[in-house]
Amino acid sequence: MGTHLMILNLGVVDQPYRANGSRKPSTRILGITTGQVAKILEDRYGIMEAYYERHGREIAKSFSNSLSGGIESLLAGHRVDPFGKAMQEIRQGFRDFIMKQEIESMGLRGVPTKAALKGINHRLRHPYRKSNPRRPSFVDTGLYVASFRAWMEL
Repeated sequence: MGTHLMILNLGVVDQPYRANGSRKPSTRILGITTGQVAKILEDRYGIMEAYYERHGREIAKSFSNSLSGGIESLLAGHRVDPFGKAMQEIRQGFRDFIMKQEIESMGLRGVPTKAALKGINHRLRHPYRKSNPRRPSFVDTGLYVASFRAWMEL
């Protein structure tokens, strides 16, 4: 029998960025996607890698709890995604990691980002206004964080 590894993947749903950070389908599409942005950010800052390094134990516990609950549900005769709860917890954990600025305390080069410190925010009518409040790094439009997903590969 061969050895089969299960691989946890962290990534994003690839979708286009739209003008002014809008999520409306009728808004003009910009020339970049969440997948391209995620690659740039990972190459430059290692955001997803940093999340995994900081929260690996919690992620492992999420898997243990998810599998345990999945087995119980299966024995009760229900259809089940044994990793579903873990994937939801990982997604929420990543969102919290960014939104609560936890990543900014890890000592990564260039973090917090200059754009975050300046309050550049393309969800606002005037994204570059000097009076804009500081925002978390990597949340300019919010689409990167919203499109984050975790999935298992067998």
